[in-house]
Amino acid sequence: MAQFDAIIVGSGMSGGWVAKELCERGLKVLMLERSKDTKPERDYSDHLHPWEKDYFDEISPEEKRRNYFVQGDTYALKNSNKHLWMTDADQPYVNRSGRFKWRRGNRVGGKSLMWGRASYRLAPHDFEANKRDGEGVDWPVRYDDIAPWYDRVEKFVGIAGNRDGLDQLPDGPHYLPAYEYNCAETAFKTKLENLYPKRNLIMGRTANLKRVTEEQIALGRGQCQSRHLCHYGCSYGAYFSSVSATLPAAKKTGNLTLLSESIVTKVHYDHDTNRVTGVSVKNASDGLISKYTAKVVFLNSGAIATPMLLLNSANEYMPNGLANRSDQVGRNLMDHAGGVMIEARVPGLTDRHSFGRRPIGTYIPRYRNFPEQEEPYKRGWGYQVYSGRIRWGGWKQGVGQAFKDANRQPGDWVVILDAFIEILPQSENRVSLHKTKTDKWGQPIAEIDLRLGKNEQALQNAAYEDAIDIFTESGFTNIRDIQNPKNSSADTGGRNHEMGTARMGRNPKTSVLNAWNQSHDIPNLFITDGSFMTSSACQNPSLTYMAFSARAANHAADLLQGGQL
Repeated sequence: MAQFDAIIVGSGMSGGWVAKELCERGLKVLMLERSKDTKPERDYSDHLHPWEKDYFDEISPEEKRRNYFVQGDTYALKNSNKHLWMTDADQPYVNRSGRFKWRRGNRVGGKSLMWGRASYRLAPHDFEANKRDGEGVDWPVRYDDIAPWYDRVEKFVGIAGNRDGLDQLPDGPHYLPAYEYNCAETAFKTKLENLYPKRNLIMGRTANLKRVTEEQIALGRGQCQSRHLCHYGCSYGAYFSSVSATLPAAKKTGNLTLLSESIVTKVHYDHDTNRVTGVSVKNASDGLISKYTAKVVFLNSGAIATPMLLLNSANEYMPNGLANRSDQVGRNLMDHAGGVMIEARVPGLTDRHSFGRRPIGTYIPRYRNFPEQEEPYKRGWGYQVYSGRIRWGGWKQGVGQAFKDANRQPGDWVVILDAFIEILPQSENRVSLHKTKTDKWGQPIAEIDLRLGKNEQALQNAAYEDAIDIFTESGFTNIRDIQNPKNSSADTGGRNHEMGTARMGRNPKTSVLNAWNQSHDIPNLFITDGSFMTSSACQNPSLTYMAFSARAANHAADLLQGGQL
């Protein structure tokens, strides 16, 4: 039985940051990842030419029905990169609401290998929201507590973006140069901000290296080539992932041991010391069981897998699940709701083209109920904004003379508004363990229930109406729904932003973690994946996960080195 200072379960966005910070503090760290190791030269397909990819790189209908009926419902899953994703056959779950889409990575690096890279801070308003309007519980931290850690993370990651000076979307001091607007976005920005002074179109802030620093070069990272092939894996290391950045930094210290194909089945607890002592691990290939011990355990498997592990680690002293005296483990599941996507044609500009394939779109930050509550519903949304010329350059692929002829000349410029809508924390939205069904490794499968309430439905309707009004007043044409709230197939979750199932709070009776991502019940147990989120805001959350992970890891190192753990 090997002894380490710290064990980290999960190698993705947050786990990588914990490993980097702990290893750089001199701690001996074991990272356990259920999936296979990642070798960019073998696993990434960003350098394959289109004619080297079978079936136009689409997964066959038969294979999609068999293995990717949930995972396959995303633009990022292709035939050449499908090995980066967990198959639905290997990840069965009971979908109580019938709507939630659980997507999961299948290599070291997890979803950091194929995330969308939009990197936005939560604002002071977001950390105060629950207390202000009475939803959920109050965050035990405020923006000023996290701002220095946002600074630290953004500098290391390499965030390209502008300082936009918006209170609802704070700026950082270390941004790389932003990407440039195309002509349609420039025209849209002018119209939007003239019509609606409180609504702003900004360039997306993205974790792609527009310019490399010496620190990033030393880790083997290169500059973004603006190919927009990020979901195939980036052989340049230009987009941030744990594989390209945090794990190489941790490995440079000589303090990291990383074991892949290692499924953590249980976290062990010693009642006499009130400490977790280590974990049991099943080898994914041969089923052999191993045990590892450590002074501190960090759980970073994601907001569904982490509560499942806690619930599966119940013992005679904590029969409701490890660290679950509050009965909040698995509860308050949130994502970001969708269901609103509207497209419109931009008049004119047919003599203008763009160069390259920028890795990020533009963004309209939240403007409703900010700074004061003014609507009958609570909270708000932001619009991810996509634009380009249809046909030429091709959003679709095809064969034959007719297809070639149709694509010899570019079509009109279009703009799409895609609303990302805040979901309120609700106790009945939850993850639990199925009482009888298990997966291929003998572990209980998840039961997931996430339903939108009246507030989310009101937000969807308002976001839809605003999008129509924006395009109409801007003089755009051919306005059409891609998704609308009345469409039964509209996305009501599945943004891959699941969070909230082991929330932070001030009161141990109503929350799982304290202000340092540390278990109220067990002092040497930490959780820094999306589970800790007390509310969801409407911004993409990965940057926040990283900032909290770096902060918690350094706090744990302080406690260990000070003899308090």
